[in-house]
Amino acid sequence: MIETPAFLDTHRPETVPDLVISHGITPFHLARRPVRGRLVRLGKLADIMVSRHDIPDCGRQLAGEALSLVAGLSAGLKFKGSFSLQIKGDGPISMLVADCTDAGELRFYLRAPENIDPAPAKALLGEGYFAFTIDQGAHTERHQGIVALEGETLADMAMHYFATSEQHQCWMRLYCEKTPDGWQAGALLLEKIAEEGGIATGETDDEDAWETAGILGNTLTAAELFDPCLSATTLIERLFGSQDVLIDRPRAVSLGCRCNRARLASVLSTFPEDDLNHMAEEGTITMNCEFCNVGFRFERAEIAR
Repeated sequence: MIETPAFLDTHRPETVPDLVISHGITPFHLARRPVRGRLVRLGKLADIMVSRHDIPDCGRQLAGEALSLVAGLSAGLKFKGSFSLQIKGDGPISMLVADCTDAGELRFYLRAPENIDPAPAKALLGEGYFAFTIDQGAHTERHQGIVALEGETLADMAMHYFATSEQHQCWMRLYCEKTPDGWQAGALLLEKIAEEGGIATGETDDEDAWETAGILGNTLTAAELFDPCLSATTLIERLFGSQDVLIDRPRAVSLGCRCNRARLASVLSTFPEDDLNHMAEEGTITMNCEFCNVGFRFERAEIAR
C-alpha cells in the first residue's frame, strides 16, 4: 500500500501550506575519492516553518539549522522511514525535535520561553543529551544513538555524535539567518565513505582527499547558499569542480506534519468520559499540534465512545 505524502493529504489543516521545494536536497560524490555529500537549500520552506511558531529568533535560527541537518541526513535512507533529531538540555531551549522522512517531509518542535538573549547553541541548550533515531516503520526496531551535548554549534554537536556513537567521519556546516526575504536555511554535509568491499584503507591519499573536501567545503558562504541566482549544481561545481564531482538526482522537501483531524479524534475517543468532560471548555475540546502549531476544535458531543 502506498501512503499519501503529507503535503497531498486532503485531511490536513487548511492553514498548513502545501509548499514543495523540488530541489531541496542535492546529493553528490567525488569520483575515486572516499567522499559523499549533500547540499541542502530549504528555500521559502524555511521561513514558512520557523515563522509558524511563537519562538524567539535565536530559536528560529537553531530550528532552521536542525531542519537542514535532518533533511540532509534523511537523503541517505535506503528504506521507507524517517530520521529524527532530539535534544534535551537544561538551557533556555530545553527541547528541540526535528525529523524528516525518506520522502523529504519535515517538521520540528522547539520548547523555549518567549524572550531569550542571542547566544551560541551551547549556551542555548546547556547540558543534556543529543540523540538521532532512525525509524523504519511498523514492525521494526528503531535504531537510536545518544551522546552528551558537546560542541559550540549544532554542527559541532552532530559531528561529535557521529565520531563517538557511530565512529563515522562527517563534516558539516549548517546555515540559517533572517534575510530581507525572510528566514533562509541550508546545509553542506560531507561524509567519509568506505572503500570498495566496505573497508576503509586509511591510505594517505584517502586522508588527503577527505581533508581537501573539508577545506573546499569551508569556503561556502551563506550569501552564496541563499543566492537564488545560483543553482545547487553551480554551487557544488564551484566548490568541488577540481575534485571530479558527480551530481546525483535532487530530492524534494516539504512541510510534513502528519497530524489530521480524523487521527486526533481517534485519539480522543480512547479517553474516559470523565477526562473528556474535564478537557472541554464551554462544550469544546481543543487539541494543539506542537509540530505545525495548529489548534483542532472538537465539540464534546461529537467525541463518542
